Amino acid sequence: MAFPGNDPPLTYADAGVSISAGNALVKMIAPLARATARPGADAELGGFGGFFDLKAAGYVDPLLVAANDGVGTKLKLAIALNRHDTVGVDLVAMCVNDLVVQGAEPLFFLDYFASAALDTGVAASVVAGIADGCRMAGCALIGGETAEMPGMYAANDYDLAGFAVGAVERGHQLTGDRVAPGDVLLGLASSGAHSNGFSLIRKLVERSNARLDRPAPFDLDILLGDALLTPTRIYVRSLLPSLKTGTVNALAHITGGGLLENVPRILPAGCHATIDADAWPLPPLFAWLQAQGRIEPAELARTFNCGIGMVLAVAADGVDDLTTALNDADETVYVIGLIETGARGCTVRGSDDTWSARAAWSATHDA
Repeated sequence: MAFPGNDPPLTYADAGVSISAGNALVKMIAPLARATARPGADAELGGFGGFFDLKAAGYVDPLLVAANDGVGTKLKLAIALNRHDTVGVDLVAMCVNDLVVQGAEPLFFLDYFASAALDTGVAASVVAGIADGCRMAGCALIGGETAEMPGMYAANDYDLAGFAVGAVERGHQLTGDRVAPGDVLLGLASSGAHSNGFSLIRKLVERSNARLDRPAPFDLDILLGDALLTPTRIYVRSLLPSLKTGTVNALAHITGGGLLENVPRILPAGCHATIDADAWPLPPLFAWLQAQGRIEPAELARTFNCGIGMVLAVAADGVDDLTTALNDADETVYVIGLIETGARGCTVRGSDDTWSARAAWSATHDA
């Protein structure tokens, strides 16, 4: 076949996409996926899709629950530090924590990794983190997609997205309809900023002239970059046994929007959540961020988890037993508030010494 002009024939690799690198990556990560196998999934990669057998997983009349999410600009810190082994845990956590708050057990997970040019070492490190997260959550990594898109991303940049599916037996799903005035709010400690608010965090780090590769100003025993890259806590294994007892009326995953925006999502009409910010210590990371940005307490509670990654609404007579069970599952539990009669929304209050603001405050969001 004759080609016009004198230009040599082009290949996909000439355009910046390496099919060979993609094939090599699949071979590298296949053992990672196999290590996440669970009843219902053999976690083999390579097909056009992944199968899951609900009957083999022990379900009789299940409802499927799906969630998808990303890691956001926390990835910029991972790229800057060349530390790619934890953001995969974040990716899984953001999805599976959203499943468990519906009462669902995560079953399987798929990931999407996109970059300008595939660096198999970086991608394999990210997927290793994803596999770690899947094992923590008890779900199988059954597939994914790796996309090379020259011109779409800057050199060395990449983006992540994840998709998880879970199941809950019909009638056992959590929708918030059981929440009632008198319910107690329990808070489970977060592991850090999780995967929210990092556009502001990066701006505050820049403003403070702090170095990611130097000890954190708020904790000299850890590098600032390591503190910020601490993975999102996965609450699935600690919560699922308690969900089966029926003592949990609702769960709220504290992600983007913080306490003020997320707690109202589990409230029926006529219920108002009142949270006492004195009930748990504000972690030093958030106190430092607040000081660097002179962030008002209400804004802090709307942007960050402020040390509480999950909120449970529980009938008062179930609080003690549930707290014991969660403590035994290595969760740190605080009694942080109460459900009252009122407009659907959330109020967070603190004393004069709360959250370094040195002023009493109250912030309400009506959903």
